[in-house]
Amino acid sequence: MGPVAFSKRRAVQQNNPKHPRKTWKSHHPDQSSTFLSGEPRVSTQSLNQVCPTTDPPTMAAADIRLSIAHQTRFALRLAAALSSPSAAAAPAANAAFSPLSLHVALSLLAAGAGGATRDQLAAILGGDGPSAAEGLHALAEQVVQLVLADGSGAGGPRVAFADGVFVDASLKLKPAFGEVAVGKYRAETQSVDFQKKAAEAAGQVNSWVEKITSGLIKEILPPGSVDHTTRLVLGNALYFKGAWTQKFDASKTKDSEFHLLDGSSVQAPFMFSTDKQYIASYNNLKVLKLPYQQGGDKRQFSMYILLPEAQDGIWSLAEKLSSEPEFLEKHIPMQKVPVGQFKVPKFKISFGFEASKLLKGLGLQLPFSPEADLAELVDSPEGQNLCVSSIFHKSFVEVNEEGTEAAAASAATVVLRSFTMPMDFVADHPFLFLIREDMTGVVLFVGHVVNPLLAP
Repeated sequence: MGPVAFSKRRAVQQNNPKHPRKTWKSHHPDQSSTFLSGEPRVSTQSLNQVCPTTDPPTMAAADIRLSIAHQTRFALRLAAALSSPSAAAAPAANAAFSPLSLHVALSLLAAGAGGATRDQLAAILGGDGPSAAEGLHALAEQVVQLVLADGSGAGGPRVAFADGVFVDASLKLKPAFGEVAVGKYRAETQSVDFQKKAAEAAGQVNSWVEKITSGLIKEILPPGSVDHTTRLVLGNALYFKGAWTQKFDASKTKDSEFHLLDGSSVQAPFMFSTDKQYIASYNNLKVLKLPYQQGGDKRQFSMYILLPEAQDGIWSLAEKLSSEPEFLEKHIPMQKVPVGQFKVPKFKISFGFEASKLLKGLGLQLPFSPEADLAELVDSPEGQNLCVSSIFHKSFVEVNEEGTEAAAASAATVVLRSFTMPMDFVADHPFLFLIREDMTGVVLFVGHVVNPLLAP
């Protein structure tokens, strides 16, 4: 996720002309970062099985599975909102984002919230009951420690993740918030001068992101996104690079027809294979699972491509994913099958957006309003006047013959068809995709491809 900015409350907060909602493209691949910026109120199988540790678990296995299910529901609701015609992603554009990055950043924000603001954050993120916020922090601790640990040394995917808290030099973090941020989220804290040197402070945040992402994302805070009213920026950055278990032969890649939503078509580079693949076929839908090399890593990351039968079925599929919580889990391919015609397009997606409007549409209103209670962030009376001004997110995903580089259900029983003949999987029209860790079900990235030729 990108940054969350906190600002002083102003008399007028909505539709601030100084900070219009924007989408922008990154020229630096393979990452996701999210930042919340704020100002004193202006307008603006268990995880222990995945990666055992010597420390006792902070959550019971059943609680972790339930929390991850809530997290996945948040991810798919956000994906559906992002896929709607009125969202940041135009219907003719590819999109990708990291719901996990956003979830972690908002969970950290909840550590500095109180009262109804904290409860609303917990509810939208999947918490329930008086200890919901504590459950979010415990889940984040497990996810950061285990799912987001780098596995490249063991032959698995390279994963890099970091949290950052940037506070104005005139303020100090409340000890309780700092303890949660550093202890559970492993956040790095920095003091910066938003009041007198806002542009320089934004540069410090962007430099931090560039460092964490190995130069792949150089700017998460666009010009003018912070000013003298900004008091804190919460952010994180996520990088993922995995190689396919079965790599595609680049010499077999060739152009083929890809059908667009408007009925036209383009010639795009497709990867071909005759190897057995993890494919499941259902009414009006095929799902492909492409596992990443695991090595000695106990986690198992995979990319899933959800291909609707209808060439224009991508948006209704996104809505179904969002409205039926168990849909994804019920449509996971479980076994390899021989393939007939098999081709998947290569693609690159670089996508950035300001997320506050989407989150408000999902019911998260209070953190952005003059009624926000974020007093637990800083040890100052000024904390009574903080609200979130904006949430920036940027992601990059590239899929090619080698693998992926990325920065950034109904109650009815579904029966898998039994096939004796080879199964086709021809992704020659718009589709959804996601990257998840299969042992836990944690979704790292979600996106859609409507035209593989669109430049990032």
